[in-house]
Order: sequence, then C-alpha cells, then structure tokens
Amino acid sequence: MSKKVFVGLSGGVDSSVSVALLKEQGYDVTGVYMKNWSQDLPGFECPWKQDFNDAKRVAVQLDIPFKMYDFEKEYRQKVVDYMIAEYQAGRTPNPDVMCNQEIKFKLFLDTALSDGADFVATGHYARARQGQLLTARDENKDQTYFLYRVTQDALAKTLFPLGDYTKPEVRKLAEKFGLITASKRESMGICFVGKVGIREFLQHELGKQKQGDIIDQNNKKIGRHDGAIFYTIGQRRGLDVGGGLPYYVVGKDMYNNEVYVTTLLDDNRLWNNRLRLTDVHWINQPPRDDTQIQVRTRHRAPKAMGTLHIASKKDSDARYSVPMIEIELEEKIRALTPGQSVVIYSGEQVLGGGILV
Repeated sequence: MSKKVFVGLSGGVDSSVSVALLKEQGYDVTGVYMKNWSQDLPGFECPWKQDFNDAKRVAVQLDIPFKMYDFEKEYRQKVVDYMIAEYQAGRTPNPDVMCNQEIKFKLFLDTALSDGADFVATGHYARARQGQLLTARDENKDQTYFLYRVTQDALAKTLFPLGDYTKPEVRKLAEKFGLITASKRESMGICFVGKVGIREFLQHELGKQKQGDIIDQNNKKIGRHDGAIFYTIGQRRGLDVGGGLPYYVVGKDMYNNEVYVTTLLDDNRLWNNRLRLTDVHWINQPPRDDTQIQVRTRHRAPKAMGTLHIASKKDSDARYSVPMIEIELEEKIRALTPGQSVVIYSGEQVLGGGILV
C-alpha cells in the first residue's frame, strides 16, 4: 500500500508542482489548504480566497482529495501576536520562522498525522535526509533560513519534493504538468497578509505611534520619527531627514522613544563580528564548543565563516533562562539586528540557530 502524504497546497506554483511530483512517484497524495489568515486590511484585500480556489483547482486537475485546515486562531496567537510583541519591544522578528515552527511543522503535521497521513510535504526549497535538514540545490531559492527551528522528529515525517530542483526547472515542470498555477507570480510582503507592508500592518494593529527624536552620531537632533517600532538597524529609507549624505539607523531606545542614525558607513554600531544568540534550537545533536561553522544572518545573505562558543549565561532581558551561544566571525557583518534569526550551518547541513540579542 502506498504511503499517504498530505501536502500543504497554498495555491502557488511550488506547492502545486510538489503535489504532481509526489503523485508521479506513487504516493497517495491529499492536498491541504491551511487557512491561516483571512482578514482584509484598509486598502489591501487578503488574497486567501484566490489562493484557496487556485489550490482547489490544482487538486481537481491532479485528481487528488482536497481539504482545508482552519488554523486562524492558532496563527494569530503563535505568529501574529508574537511578531507584534517583538516589534513593540524594539526587536525585528521573522514571522516566517515562527510560522514554520508552530504552524506548518507542528500544528499541520500533528493534524495531518492524526488524520491518517504518513508524511507531510511542502513546496519549500530544502532537503531532509534521515532527520537532518540540508540546503536546497538551488542556492538562490534555498529556504532553510526559515526552517532552522523545525525538529528532528518533524523532519523525519516531512518530504521536500523541490529540494533537488531549481526555480526555472519547477516552472518548466508546472508547464509540463499543465498546472493552472504555472505562470502565477510569487506572493510578496508579509507571509500572511499578501501585498501589505509591515509598517502598514503595525499601524493597523497598534494605531498611530508617538513621535520622537532622530539623533545623529554627533548627538544632534536632526529630525522626528513617527514611531520607533517602524525602524530597524541598517535602514536607510523612510527617515525623511534630508540634506547631504544618507543616514543609516544604528540603534533605538524604546523607553526614551529615540532613533539613532549615522552618516558614517564605517560606524562601529553598523558592523560587528561577534554574535550573541539566545533561544537556541539545535535540530540534531548540539555541536561542541569552538566548532568551526558558517552562519546566515538573513535569507539569501552569503554564509559567513565563524567559530561557535557555548555560553551558559541567562539572557539579560530575562526572556529566556536557557544556554546562550556566541559566534566569533572571521569578518564583520553589517546591520545585525536584535530579534533577527541567525542560522548555523556545517556545509550543507543546518545545525540550528538562535535569536540575536
């Protein structure tokens, strides 16, 4: 009897091709649309109905059963509320990482397994092998940065059909299979609200923010901001201070509601070669102290060489009472931002990662 695979069918080309490939390989495939967010925002219509209909049409095209799992309540609590709280605290979170951790590879996986599935699958560009997470063949599309918090047990029950394909190859496969999503454009913006930007979303959720001072490297007030939560380290656009050299955000004080900027590209506050991570997650066995590793500080950022140091201190803001790690990089990296994920690699294997403090 063929193994049952429940595929997260989002209505996009990647998940559509994943279904076609798995069916071609002989799996008993069911398509599942995860309804995570359906709320419209002022001036922006949530695309969920279009995506749901596209997913359903693909299921009909490929002659597979189709279901919808409604995860809106859990998504709001686990992903959206977390993201808002992090921005309010002055950090820059990654909701896609939390979505994968809490929804796709926990809630979806558990629901699918209890519903009769042997495996789940998604259209992520990544590879799973014997409970390990490996980078995709297509380095430009590799999505392991967003998957580093997935567990070994979850990976053992997960298939990534696109891991050995490039994006152009996937488009060609979609055309070969005659899928209605073959020419559909990729969704942009926040993972759950389509085209709306993070500033617009935060304004909708939190309302108008209190204005404050923008202060330059000479401790001079050079302008006003419309909410410190909207600014992140390294940001250049949207400062509206004008005149002369461009300014870059190098810090902010949420208590005093101040944003700090500089015109100096070599400002020490913009560059760092020491990373301090908390809320650390290891997919398999933790590496040893003084291990040589590579890190990625943003999706599609080049990997940076470094040395891992295991620490056992408590986080200074008391969010976590867990072991911390420090990473000493061979070269300085620009615009490291508290709250962002740092993912740790050993060659093509993803070891894990943590949250920058």
